Amino acid sequence: MPEPVSKLDEWRAFSIHLLTASGAFWAFLSIIAAAERRWADMFGWLGVALFVDAIDGPIARKVDVSRILPNWSGDVLDQIIDYATYVIIPAFALYQSGIIGGALSFVAAALIVITSAIYYADTRMKTTDYFFRGFPVAWNMVVFTFFAIQPTSLAAFLIIAFCAVATFLPIKFVHPTRVKRLRTVTLLVTALWAVLSTVATFNHFDVPGWIKGGILATSLYLLGIGAAIQLADKVKQGRRKAS
Repeated sequence: MPEPVSKLDEWRAFSIHLLTASGAFWAFLSIIAAAERRWADMFGWLGVALFVDAIDGPIARKVDVSRILPNWSGDVLDQIIDYATYVIIPAFALYQSGIIGGALSFVAAALIVITSAIYYADTRMKTTDYFFRGFPVAWNMVVFTFFAIQPTSLAAFLIIAFCAVATFLPIKFVHPTRVKRLRTVTLLVTALWAVLSTVATFNHFDVPGWIKGGILATSLYLLGIGAAIQLADKVKQGRRKAS
């Protein structure tokens, strides 16, 4: 028989939902900063939201929130917050900043918000080994990298277009905390990205080239390691069939 659920268990579980819901407030503060073109503040609040997003899932699974509060969906709550912090705010910042000028900024924003909405509706977004299937709408990281390295308008637009198309491709993208393969390396790279990004944010992106290069390198690892693992697996399978 299942273990009885006490009121203390319910309040403890609900506090985890409140932690997740706090992301909406960090998103609100981030939107205000973006509207006022305070980019470092905007990414700072997004960083707080990202930290909450990183810790609430493991805590919820440890507390077994879904069993204790079956009428409250942590997944739905998480996706609501994520769409704001991973999609809407980065798209608005991209438009507001002028990194992609002219009509292309509207096209880029449309690609981001529409493809991301469709992606969140896809029940196959995660594989059985916890990879994301398709680009996992990590537009906050993409747009942050744009602010750090300042690509040309055309280069930025082409990257947006590629990621938007990759949303619907059967390409694996790593989940930094849940994918077991190369987890240690991935966590170290994620930590390095976080440190470099924090330094860049606190200095309003006025940082040495090696920090910008580090942000670009760690971002490329996080975006590409899933596809690299997927390709390596296919090569191994091909060799086994051939032998």
